[in-house]
Amino acid sequence: MGEEAVAEGEEREDDTGSSAAPTPQPPGTGEQPRRRSPFRLFRRAVVALVSVLALTATGYAYTALDALQDKVNTTDALRQNDSDDEDEVPSPPPPEDDGATDILLVGADSRTDMEGNPLPAATLRKLRTEGKSGVNTDTLIVLRIPDDGGSPTGVSIPRDTWVDVPHGNKDKINSVYGTAKWHAMRRLRGQGITERARLERESDQAGRRALVGVVQEFTRIRIDHYAEVNLLGFYLLTEALGGVKVCLNQATWDPDSGANFAAGVQVVSGGEALSFVRQRKNLPRGDLDRIVRQQAFLASALNKVLSAGTLTSTDRLDRLADTVQRSLVLDSDLDLLEFADKVRGVASGDITFVTIPVVEIAARSPDGRQSIVTVDVERVRSFVRDVVSGGASEVRPSGGGSAPAGARTQITAEGVTCVN
Repeated sequence: MGEEAVAEGEEREDDTGSSAAPTPQPPGTGEQPRRRSPFRLFRRAVVALVSVLALTATGYAYTALDALQDKVNTTDALRQNDSDDEDEVPSPPPPEDDGATDILLVGADSRTDMEGNPLPAATLRKLRTEGKSGVNTDTLIVLRIPDDGGSPTGVSIPRDTWVDVPHGNKDKINSVYGTAKWHAMRRLRGQGITERARLERESDQAGRRALVGVVQEFTRIRIDHYAEVNLLGFYLLTEALGGVKVCLNQATWDPDSGANFAAGVQVVSGGEALSFVRQRKNLPRGDLDRIVRQQAFLASALNKVLSAGTLTSTDRLDRLADTVQRSLVLDSDLDLLEFADKVRGVASGDITFVTIPVVEIAARSPDGRQSIVTVDVERVRSFVRDVVSGGASEVRPSGGGSAPAGARTQITAEGVTCVN
């Protein structure tokens, strides 16, 4: 599906399924009606990793990367790792030398571009969503690249994971960015700043810093680099690639997300690709199966980008470069050429995607208002740490079979994996 994509109904959340975090509100106002999630994924993870890889394969690519470096939007999301300010850094970051370069890939559902400007109504219709304030980060992947040259692993964190958040509270991990953004927006307005684009940009920076801090504390893994892609980026990427091949174990239909797919192998792009990665209802394991879909989609997209048809097409490379400029945010220390060199092994399909182990996928928050994912924090930290040494695949499901393990559904970039 391309430029002709039309608006579809937003995904509605029910009382038992995972839900997107509500738009942050000041304390005491109560929880807002749940946001209906557009999808948000992998547009970000895909672009963050894939676009860079595509631009690395030829001499043309290296020239393009060098020229692109100065045009990419940057963030100071990792500033707290080098700060001595106790107010900004309530606890010291994890050790830097942990055996891997760790890149946090973030998918944000912001309805603004990277300059803080609202997306036009026509663009929102193509994305099958509508204009809303606030930001949720419903795709979080820690890409671990071993320093010894071992295989990279992408570790997914479910969006509803119940974690410790700043100021001694607990909340869903996908709410951290938006909550910090709301508080920063309020502070900036109190300083007399009224320009919308500036408010969006500066409050986004606060949201990113908070997210990095929470992920580091949760995993006890130091984040070395940050890459974020917005809702628009996913759409642009799939269009630039001419579609991505996916495979389903059985036919599926869900009017809320717009999903309507036959069983077997098929190619999706644009709005259709969004429906593929955002569907949660009518899947055996709900949001966990959606994560597996997202991982399979990313693996297939990597394979497509690295194919001869993509790498020898100047037009496609140019469109991928344009997608990076319009949709990607990197930390200021992430050099694209160095990054591309680190993940060169992906070209041979040598990358694996797994999901952290969870205790219960459809638990309730203490106040009973939210569906959450509970975890054993120490088990998660051990799982993420062992990814570098190869031990994560030994983790087995718990909680009535609701917890995915690295060995249960191992998605690689070698080809198309059939999923639910």
